Amino acid sequence: MIILGIETSCDETSAAVIKASRGSVKILANIVSSQIEIHKKYGGVVPEIAARHHVGNILPVISECLESAKVNQEDIDLIAVTSGPGLITSLIVGVETAKSLSYAWNKPIISVNHMYAHLAGNFLAPLEFPAIALIVSGGHTELIHLKSYNDYKKIGQTLDDAAGEAFDKVAKMLDLGYPGGPAVFAVAEKFNLPSIPSLEQEWGGLVFPRPMINSGDFNFSFSGLKTSVLYKVQKMTKAEIKQRTSEICFEFQEAVIDILTTKTIKAAVKHQAKTILMAGGVAANKNLRESLQQKSEANGFKFLVPDFSLCTDNAGMIAVAGYYLSQKDKPAPNNWKNIKADSNWELSSHNA
Repeated sequence: MIILGIETSCDETSAAVIKASRGSVKILANIVSSQIEIHKKYGGVVPEIAARHHVGNILPVISECLESAKVNQEDIDLIAVTSGPGLITSLIVGVETAKSLSYAWNKPIISVNHMYAHLAGNFLAPLEFPAIALIVSGGHTELIHLKSYNDYKKIGQTLDDAAGEAFDKVAKMLDLGYPGGPAVFAVAEKFNLPSIPSLEQEWGGLVFPRPMINSGDFNFSFSGLKTSVLYKVQKMTKAEIKQRTSEICFEFQEAVIDILTTKTIKAAVKHQAKTILMAGGVAANKNLRESLQQKSEANGFKFLVPDFSLCTDNAGMIAVAGYYLSQKDKPAPNNWKNIKADSNWELSSHNA
């Protein structure tokens, strides 16, 4: 089975081709055209600008992908497209392009939830169920209980800011640039913890809080942590901020990692999971990957996280998700009429 995946949920225009059979999936090509450099000067993604660039990029990206995978339209068995959640103007570009190809090529099409696709980035490796998945990105922080590839339930989510959003806002406070996640990580790496005898002493007794870490449920909150950083920065002079930026980034990042890993391990224990998965753009954070892997394995869980290239938005994960979804509900060749973009499409319970 040859599947063409299309992704335009935010500011990456991406197309991928995969070959799948009996649970074996191979990515033949995965082309991503990023707009990061375009949006840097605005400090974040501007929806109208993103959509215009998707319009100009989508067909060349698809053509490049097909050429790289050495396939043509006759070889395609299914088209998988991100239909939500995301920026509505960006989603429409990908969805309408996929629908047009579905009609012109007479190929079936399937809608893919972007959050489920992030999970699917882990489906390239052997997976033991039940599993607990942590999805952590710029717009989402969620815990998912999976009994199988198509049997899942959301058991926790952020009640305010997503972890990635908090990284972006802290980076903006410290004037580190966009995107915030990689910027904060890079600066935090410069902090030499062993050279400071007591972090609490150096900070005057202040250590950033870990909101809801012991709440008894699997929900998250990062707004208070972000505000705590803001209050600390507001009390410092410009010289102090410059001198201690790496400390601020380090402690903020450690707080986020503590919250995410603690909640995930607790969920895995409660649901008697065999595997812990991590996915989403923030899953590219090396310290978070290492921390969750160490704590997972120390507690007897297998740990899986996609390759860095499959953590950020890409069509490879969309195509893989399309394959597993199509195994349960096979789409008809003329179903393009039923496909639509939904910017608020929640990853709701499915059979679990």
